[in-house]
Order: sequence, then C-alpha cells, then structure tokens
Amino acid sequence: MNKRLYRGIREAILDGAIAAGTRLPASRDLAAELGIARNTVVHVYGQLLAEGYTYSRQGNGTFVTDSVPDAYLASGRGRRHAAAAQPGASLSARGSHIVDEASASPYQWGAFMPGVPDVTEFPHKKFGRILGALWRNPTPAMLSYSYGGGLPALREALAQHLAVTRSIDCEPEQIIIVEGSHQAIDLATRILGDPGDVAWVENPGYWGARTVLAANGISIVHQPVDDEGMQLPAQPEGAPPRFVFVTPSHQYPLGSVMSLARRRQLLAMARTWGSWIIEDDYDSEFRFSGRPIASLQGLEPDAPVIYLGTFSKTLYPGLRIGYLVLPKGLARAFQAAHAELYREGHLMTHAALATFIAEGHYAAHIRRMRMLYARRRAMLVNLIERRLGEGWLHRDSSDAGLHLVLNLPDDMDDERVVEEARVRGVLTRPLSRYYATGTPSRPGLLLGYACVPESDIARKFETVLDSLAAVARRRA
Repeated sequence: MNKRLYRGIREAILDGAIAAGTRLPASRDLAAELGIARNTVVHVYGQLLAEGYTYSRQGNGTFVTDSVPDAYLASGRGRRHAAAAQPGASLSARGSHIVDEASASPYQWGAFMPGVPDVTEFPHKKFGRILGALWRNPTPAMLSYSYGGGLPALREALAQHLAVTRSIDCEPEQIIIVEGSHQAIDLATRILGDPGDVAWVENPGYWGARTVLAANGISIVHQPVDDEGMQLPAQPEGAPPRFVFVTPSHQYPLGSVMSLARRRQLLAMARTWGSWIIEDDYDSEFRFSGRPIASLQGLEPDAPVIYLGTFSKTLYPGLRIGYLVLPKGLARAFQAAHAELYREGHLMTHAALATFIAEGHYAAHIRRMRMLYARRRAMLVNLIERRLGEGWLHRDSSDAGLHLVLNLPDDMDDERVVEEARVRGVLTRPLSRYYATGTPSRPGLLLGYACVPESDIARKFETVLDSLAAVARRRA
C-alpha cells in the first residue's frame, strides 16, 4: 500500500494536480480517509520529504515544494523529446597518465575497505544450484558469442526489477549488460563522445569515472558538490559539457542526495546544451530509512539520461555484471557497438542471474543485507560519536550506502593515517584521493562497514584510533 500511495502523490505533484504550496492532509486524517495505518502515511510523507517533493513547517504540516517548474506542469507529464543519436617499451602519454593517477587498491577485502559488500553472506548454494542445472544441459547458443546487449531473459528480469525499485520505465531492449561500471562508461563515451569533448564530474568523486573519461580523450571539468549534490553553474566556462557524470541518489563519496530542484536544473540544462547525463546508481538499494530515492532517469519522460547500475554491491564484485539503461533512440546503436568492441559472453551466468531475480531470491537477499548493513552502520556511528564526537562524522553521511566518511583535522595527512592503519591490519581509503589533483581537498577516511562482522567492528575501530594517535604524535 505504501508504494501505491507514494506513487499516487508523487504523480499528482508532477502532473500539477497538487499545486506547489499545497498543504497535504494531516497523516492521521489521510490514514482515516483511506482506511490504512497512519504509519503507512507517515512513511510515505517521509520519503517525499527526503526526495524534495515536499517540505515541512514545524507545527504547520507538510507542503508541496515549489521547485517543480511551471513549464513542466503545464505540459501534463512534460514534453516528450526524441533522443539524439549521437613501438617501443615506453608508455604512451595516455598510458602514463593512467598509471600515474591510478587509485585502484591492491587490497580489496577486510575492515574497513569501502565499497565492498559482505560476500560471505551471498547465497552461494542457491545460486550454484541454479547455475548447475543450466550447465547440465547447455545449448550451443549459450556457449557462443552473443549479440544484442546481453541475454534477453536477464534484461527482462532487470526491467521488471528496476520498474518496482527505482521508478525506471524502460523496455528490456533499452538495457545493455556490461562488465561493470568502467565498461559502461567506456562504451557510452566511445559511442557518444569524441576526443576533446567535455565532461563535468563531481569533485570529490569516483576516481574510476575520471580515469575512463580521460583514457577516451574526454576533457574533464570538476564541479564541486554541496549538500544538494553537484553544483551547476548558470553558464559553462568554455564548451558546454557533452557528458555530466553524477551520483544523485547517494553522492560518492560524501553521501548527499541531489535535491529535486538541482535534478530539475540538471535535466533542463542537459536538454538545452545537448548533454548526456550518466547517472551512476551504485548503491541505492541500501537506504536504511524510507524507500530508495527514485532515479533521475525516471523523473521525466525521455530524459537525456543514461542510467548505470551493477550487481557489485548487491551481490559481489567478482560477478562483473553491470547494466546500462538507455533512451530508446540509442539502444540499437549501443547493441551493435557493444558486440563490436567487447564481444559478448557469460550467457550462462546471465541465465542463472535472470532466474535468481525472477524467483525472488535477489530481492530477498537485498532485504536481508539491508538489515545487516543497517546494524553495522549503527554500531560504527555509535563508536565514532562516543569515542571521538559527532563532529567527526561527515555531515552528508546519510542513512545509506556501505561506508561512512570520518572527518579529520585540517592539518592531518589522511594518506599517512591510511598507511598506518594498513600496517596494523586495517584497510581504509583517504578522502583526499577522491578530489581532483590541484583542487582544494579535505582530509578524511572512508570507513566501509559492510564487510566487517559485528564482532570485529569495535576492535578494528580501536586500530583506526591508534593510527590516528600515531600520526598525531608524529605531527606534534
């Protein structure tokens, strides 16, 4: 019921049926009128507030925000836009840049490595039984090259899953199965961009996106982020961006949620300038209060958005399966380019994953892991606040994701802290490495809690404290 009520109110706001400034009914009154539990209404109101559709005035109630533009409301569900088709031993300059700026860690498992799920909790036996049944009678087509963007059954299962969980309206043909986010970004920028085109990226932001963009000759312009997401200038300095790379549902690595007003501004800007928004929705399944924030892709019809997701956080990184959701006008070209550049494969794994999703195991696994990660997050937050104080927890560390950001004093070298912790057997990442070289940065630590058993969290956090103390002593 809460999903139907949420969708109904959200659509009424977007369609203009509920005008900006309108006061929504009191939760108790609406619950009585609909004959449902008041908690259901409270839950839905909280979700609408988190996504920026409403705001609250203490003691006065909940009101519809005025950030939905009149031009959009006047057109019902908005105007539909057609999608634009668009020798030697020494390293190359591009190769040298990739190596010199490399940020991938040789350590990928253990407390407090960010971005890593608890792979020990994956239902290996269940997935193995599905895969084993497929391998007992494989067809030649499943063991050969493929064409079309991945196994149709997996694309069908994904389309249904994304419609329910991410408010994404797409056909299976709009989905391209890829080997993770890096290949997704590589494919999009190769097909839609030319060397010298401009991409706006968040600063701080995901180093992997910067690496792939630069490797494809895309010029990067770093845009700062605040508590509403990427800051968007009214006019670009120089050429308008061909690409805008954003993490709107949970900014990486700081954790803010892009406001509705900022989302609208970004979509309008992209339409005006002919830009493509690449929406990296890397861990939206793990929001611990309310429903996941609805996708940017599903906010407007025919949005100039390429939606990117993976199974690396929900299942395990070694699966190497991700996906793109494309505007309809791009799907056929991307299918051909994907087959031409990468040669498709892993169809047996695609088939097993499709069955895993269709039979409900995927959704059940996410629900179970969401509860597990919420407990671990709460434990780590409690330790930080009790041992260090609330000011040490970054203000945008929202109730979501697989990591927290620990603030450090401005004059502390976070890379030294990370190395000190590594020597002591604890892994973490320095916040400063997520800022572009040559731009102002702040020190901090990314503390991933997802892969740390509850029994280890307190002990491992003591090691982090010891590392902080050791660096502080050397600094004194």
